[in-house]
Amino acid sequence: MPIPQQRDPEVTREKLKAWLETKLPAVSHLELSELSGPTSTGFSNDTLLFDASWQEAGRPRRQAFVARVKPSGYQIFPEVDVGMQYRCMELLGNHTEVPVPEMWWREDDESVLGAPFFLMGKLEGHIPTDNPPYSLEGFLFDARPEQQEKLWWSGLEAMARVHQVDWEKLGFEFLLRPEHGAPGLEQQLGYQREYFEWAARGKPQPIAEQTWDWLIANRPSTEQVALCWGDARISNQIFRDFRCVAVLDWEMATIADPVMDLAWWIFLDRHFTEPLGVARLPGFPSYDDTIARWEELTGRQAENFEWYEVFAGFRFAVIMMRVAQMLAEFELMPADSDMETNNLVTQLLAKMLDLEPPGDPIGADGFATAD
Repeated sequence: MPIPQQRDPEVTREKLKAWLETKLPAVSHLELSELSGPTSTGFSNDTLLFDASWQEAGRPRRQAFVARVKPSGYQIFPEVDVGMQYRCMELLGNHTEVPVPEMWWREDDESVLGAPFFLMGKLEGHIPTDNPPYSLEGFLFDARPEQQEKLWWSGLEAMARVHQVDWEKLGFEFLLRPEHGAPGLEQQLGYQREYFEWAARGKPQPIAEQTWDWLIANRPSTEQVALCWGDARISNQIFRDFRCVAVLDWEMATIADPVMDLAWWIFLDRHFTEPLGVARLPGFPSYDDTIARWEELTGRQAENFEWYEVFAGFRFAVIMMRVAQMLAEFELMPADSDMETNNLVTQLLAKMLDLEPPGDPIGADGFATAD
């Protein structure tokens, strides 16, 4: 489920219309449809979907838009920079072969919607869902094995294109976090430690704490540095005829070892199967074949993959803390739920590191199930 809307849709619609009229001064009869939001994926952004129609040079025009607005209330991450997300997709769309939506406008003036936002074109297609997990139902679950395989490889190829981008030449230095140290792993660990402490709110987080200790004890001595998507998974891609036509959600973009993306890609698929006790989709290639194909596509070696897969679990466990807190705040889960420490992610991490399981097994809805 996405983050609940935290703004009045009709008031927002009228403000968007007035703002669009300043961006389209030569048009007439501008009309906006009712606003809606995604129903099956996404937690970290305030996302608005709508259609705009107008007359231009005597001819009717129609455009489907997606507005991404900095959350004005609850936030999954300590800071949200929608301008950074816009800039990433704008650079990729103008200078690379990474498929992204058409970027229209960016607005930093908070007086329009109460927070910065940007507008991009909406692309038609299918997105594998988080809720319910694509491993249990949906268009991908119902697809033929050869279609599932086609989607997996196409999505991986789109991700690999990200890792081939010359980030320094294109000016992606704005993704660096010098306050956390040198580019690469030092910055990643510095940021994640700060994020962890903020999300934990001083409460015990047994699996995440033990995972962090393991990561520090086993920190790699070598690394590569490249542009990383950050939230690399098929649920952040749009597919048409099982081919990737857009790479979405750049709020976690960074400069780091690209194996971090590959490990996140695989961990995110594992967490929808192993903790739920279900098989992977029959058409999905093996993880070994996936790693080998990524190495072939990028010309890189997946060094330290095991460490980065555990790191993926830690990063996701921290995100799940905030997701659980959000669900509790909006009264979308039982008040006595232990989801903050016991979820699909922590269950999988416990298995990977041979730790004491955090609690009862997790059901398909993400909540613990009684034995």
